[in-house]
Amino acid sequence: MEQVDEPVKDEREQHVLAFGFRIMPGVSPVASISQSQHQPFPTPSPFSFSVASTRWSSRPLIHRHSNLFLRFSVLLFSFISALTLVTPSTNNKHHPSPSFTDYSELIYCFIVAIIALVYTAFQLFKGISDIAHRGILISDLTSDYLSFVLDQLLVYLLVSSASAAVPIIGQVERGTALRKGTIVSTSMAFATFLVMAICAILSGYKLCKRIGW
Repeated sequence: MEQVDEPVKDEREQHVLAFGFRIMPGVSPVASISQSQHQPFPTPSPFSFSVASTRWSSRPLIHRHSNLFLRFSVLLFSFISALTLVTPSTNNKHHPSPSFTDYSELIYCFIVAIIALVYTAFQLFKGISDIAHRGILISDLTSDYLSFVLDQLLVYLLVSSASAAVPIIGQVERGTALRKGTIVSTSMAFATFLVMAICAILSGYKLCKRIGW
């Protein structure tokens, strides 16, 4: 009876081994077992996640900081453009020189400079608030649409005002403070236009990236 039980026991062990291990054709069972036992499992490195997250989080910050720098340049140039038109009218009270209010083109240039100043101050305030409070003022999609439309409009106003102020330089009397102020104001208006054109291109790229990608 003991001799009969031993083959039955061996058959059961073979069936258990057959179900426990899947033998591949052309591969030794012993080699597959040892390979499965010694195969290391890849452990994720914390540095890979930190580098990837830092890369994705640093890109928007770089774009926002560059946008703030460009907006601040527009704010500075528009302030100088408006200031140089007003200053010659208040320098000599006893011997007043011609004022910029005597020329409609210079009035238009002054109004556009003030509009650029106010609009850029709002964009700077919004950009700083977005970095500090993560877009608490306006949503990102609404901000992209407004920035794209208003940037295009302001670029047109700046180039038209600077172009209108150029012929007035020849009409103002030489050696007067208004002539010098008009030259400086027109130069700053063109500089504001160039920087604002870059801002408009970036805002259009950002809007297309948000909609299309």
